[in-house]
Parts: sequence; C-alpha cells; structure tokens
Amino acid sequence: MKPLKESSVAIVGLGLMGASMAWKLKRDATASQIWGVVHRQETGEKALKRGIVDRISTWEEAQSADILILATPARTIVKQIEEISGKPGLVMDLGSTKGTIVQAMEMLPEGVQAVGGHPMCGKETSGIDAADPELYQGCTFVLVPTSRTNEDAMETARKLALSLGSRPLVLDADRHDRLVAVISHLPYAVSAALMWLASDLSEEDEAVLEVASSGFRDTSRLAASDARMMKDILLTNREKVLDLLETYQEYISRLAKALESGDEKSLLELLRSIRESRMAWGKKKGWR
Repeated sequence: MKPLKESSVAIVGLGLMGASMAWKLKRDATASQIWGVVHRQETGEKALKRGIVDRISTWEEAQSADILILATPARTIVKQIEEISGKPGLVMDLGSTKGTIVQAMEMLPEGVQAVGGHPMCGKETSGIDAADPELYQGCTFVLVPTSRTNEDAMETARKLALSLGSRPLVLDADRHDRLVAVISHLPYAVSAALMWLASDLSEEDEAVLEVASSGFRDTSRLAASDARMMKDILLTNREKVLDLLETYQEYISRLAKALESGDEKSLLELLRSIRESRMAWGKKKGWR
C-alpha cells in the first residue's frame, strides 16, 4: 500500500464521525487527497465551504481511492460493502458493531484489504454541523482484523488512527461486540428507558420537568442520540444487548431486594462498594 501521506482517502458519509475525521485529516495534511461521498447535496456544499474535504466524489469514484472509509449507520455499511465492485486499496468502517460488518468484509472482491474500525468517541448530537476535528483526540480506536487483513493493511489502519490522535487497540469482532454492549449499547438502552419512564410520568404530573436537574440530565443524555444510528447498532448487536439487558435486570432486582430488606448496613456496604468501583474507574480514565 502507498504511504498514508501519498494516499487518497474517500470517506462515505459526512455526518459527525465522517466529517470530523475528514476535517482532521485534511487540516493536518495527513493524506494527499480527502474525498467525501454524501447523500444530500447540502451536506456536500457545507463540507466544501468549511474546508472539511478537498472534493465531493461519487460512490463509484470513491471505490478507486487508496483508502475507502465507510462512516454510515451499521446496516448501511453492510449494504455498501456488498456493493463494492471497484478496487480500493483498503476498506475500513467506523461502525459501532463489528460482527456483521466483518462478516460482510470477508466477501469483498479479491485483492481488497479490509480492517474493521470503531473509534470510541462521539456526541449525542449528529450531522456535519456537529463535526469537530479534535473529536478523536485521546480516544481508543478499536481495529478488528479480518481474513482480508495483511500486515501492511493493519499498519496503515494503525497509522490512520494515530494521525487522528487516537490510541489503536486490536480486538476480534466477537470480543469487541461483547465489550461495547456493556459500556455503550446497554447504557443507551438504560438511558432511553429512563427517559421513556420520565416522559410517561410527565403526562400525569408535569412538575417532574421542573424538578429534573443535573442528575437526570446526565443520566438521560444518551437518550438524545441519533435514533436511526442507535436502531442499527441495537439490531446488529441484538443478541449480546438482549443478554446484557437480562443480566442488568438481575442487578436491578438485587438492588431492589437490598432496599426492600431495610437493612441499612448491608445497603450502605453495597452502595459504597459500587461507589469505590466507579471512583477507581474514574481515576484510571481521568473522568470527573
């Protein structure tokens, strides 16, 4: 493969993730050319006006790029992989689930290299207007090898992640999907259910909105995530999310039983143990 500095990079989908990546790569002159492929003309015009990409290309032209990056919803990524008939040097994706996507990558045309990717960053807001060239700074960028991944392809993917300010981490698809179900997909489901409950309660007593403060704001934040994107994430990682929802219900039940017992000492010990775990994680991750 060409050195990254001499490579053309085509990014399909200039929403939050795709536009943020394109902007960073173009601003830092990481590659020779940054192309964007968009569904809406308005998005392409914004990308050009803001200097996010060098030019807007067609889907067919993008397949001739040295690096083709699919930054669309997970199920759309699978369809796009199935439609690739050209000869990009390397195909990567930014999907939040990997099993289904990597499986599709195994069927790419002969000679096309592929690496699954998932940068562990984002916002609850979406679209090109939310793009930020520093979005990837400091985040973990998971790289998932496939049967179509040689050493050269993985090294290119690693250098791309590093150029964004990310920390590359290699995981297999099944392990990735199990881990992100715990720390990303389940939190969204919990946040969505909480918002659903509060919204229904507000129909009975509108004062719930008046008393809602920072705790509810922070806990319900993920419920504001893009619904189409989250639908695809949940459906493409359905089995693992369902398993974890069942396990989570068991933990909620155990907490409810501790509260029901009225045993203050046991309840305090449980809450302190949970708090200590969160504090330890926060210290390691630099969270507040």
